[in-house]
Amino acid sequence: MSAGFDWPALMRAGLHGLKLAPDVFWSLTPAELQLMLGSSAGTAPMLSDGLAALMAAYPDKQKDQHDER
Repeated sequence: MSAGFDWPALMRAGLHGLKLAPDVFWSLTPAELQLMLGSSAGTAPMLSDGLAALMAAYPDKQKDQHDER
């Protein structure tokens, strides 16, 4: 038995809560099931401070006359 998933809870949520047919439930990926259950866990959007930090760390370089890209 996998320690990563609480299968009884996932099956209750999918089969009973979402009223999915068993074949539909078992064909879902974990990401699809998580999306359907409305899990809000995820990466926070980058705000302007984060973008400014990235731009400072990785500035655009000017194209050279000899740079053919």
